[in-house]
Amino acid sequence: MSYEPIGEISTPFDRAEGMPIQPPVAADTTGVVELDPEYAPALQDLEGFSHCILLYHFHASEPDSDLTVTPFLDATERGLFATRAPRRPNSIGLSVVAIDAVEDATLTVTGIDVLDGTPLLDVKPFVPEFDVPERTESGWIAAAADEDGREYADDRFV
Repeated sequence: MSYEPIGEISTPFDRAEGMPIQPPVAADTTGVVELDPEYAPALQDLEGFSHCILLYHFHASEPDSDLTVTPFLDATERGLFATRAPRRPNSIGLSVVAIDAVEDATLTVTGIDVLDGTPLLDVKPFVPEFDVPERTESGWIAAAADEDGREYADDRFV
């Protein structure tokens, strides 16, 4: 199995340390998603959506075999798949971002929380009816967010 990037994400963040750890923290941060020109037709009709899901490659984070990590939001070691830690067996990330503009092969977004130069793998429309379950639970994150309030990355996954 292999994937080829279809474009690149440009952001103001040139290093992971100090970067917002989730899109809501980066609500005012604008990014530009530049698709390779041959993918421009694939952006047709996306401007009718308020948000999209960006799937990308964590290019600055080495794949890791550690199955437990201490996530940014907590001081307790957690199972990797119960976290959003960037060091994963497959270096795939996702962010839900607001769509500001779609023009040719360029998508301008806000709420971006990725490093500058991040390789883009896919874009999907965010559809609340499909993507937001009626009942949700946030596990350990609900308590950790109340206690710590950490919103920016440190050097633990560099």
